[in-house]
Amino acid sequence: MNTLLWEAFEAIPADVKREFEISYLLAARLDAALKEKGITQKQFAKMLGKRESEVSRWLTGRHNFTLRTIALIETKLGRKLFN
Repeated sequence: MNTLLWEAFEAIPADVKREFEISYLLAARLDAALKEKGITQKQFAKMLGKRESEVSRWLTGRHNFTLRTIALIETKLGRKLFN
């Protein structure tokens, strides 16, 4: 890895790194749950009363989920994404 890039990465606070880890983990679990249930992004967006573009953004792992949104997702999927 480039030295400058590594130094920049090391300068990121641990809590911010953890925030990104959690966000990407949630996106991966959501994607897996949708695939397991055979639900498309479009179908899931309709279930939630959201736009498909919003669900697509969730699946990038760069969305800052609220607890309310996580609860809504879990309720509509009928499964927990976090234990």
